[in-house]
Amino acid sequence: MPTILVCYGTTEGQTEKIAERIGDRLTERGHRAPVRNVAATAVDPTGYDAVLIGSSIHVGSHHAGVKRFVSEHRDTLGSLPTGFFQVSLPSATDDPDRRAEAAGYVEAFEEATDFHPDRVGLFGGALRYSKYGFLKRLLMKQIAKRSTGDTDTSRDHEYTDWSEVEAFTDDFAAFVEGRLAEVPSEAM
Repeated sequence: MPTILVCYGTTEGQTEKIAERIGDRLTERGHRAPVRNVAATAVDPTGYDAVLIGSSIHVGSHHAGVKRFVSEHRDTLGSLPTGFFQVSLPSATDDPDRRAEAAGYVEAFEEATDFHPDRVGLFGGALRYSKYGFLKRLLMKQIAKRSTGDTDTSRDHEYTDWSEVEAFTDDFAAFVEGRLAEVPSEAM
């Protein structure tokens, strides 16, 4: 079975949590699926059969480590089956305008990096009010008011739809399996 690199950049940990779940799901399917934080360690996609990249969105921008990783490895990524998942509050709502905003972040990322993944997933993130300082708590409360409405800062709020994460993972794995089955065995 293929080896699929799952790498990510996270700010408060929800993207890492999702990446770990994706890695577990791929392993359940029989793949090797190392999970790596691109901001914490040097990650090289060379030698993997496919790459799945995740990034959080904060203040309208993707994680700097993910941008750097994609820019540094654009050629290698362009030769592999790839997927991208984004974690944001706009993805946590059913509001079409907010969902369009989330999709717009992906479009801007693709344009800025010239990276065009084969599969894209948009997942709701989390509000970690308990981990924020005073100013960040106020800022996140204002952002939450516009997107999720959860302004109760006495507790954290998680918006990730785990069945959505699993469906995306299964779809990506099936895509990779299909793509690699098309490659003649002597080419591998």
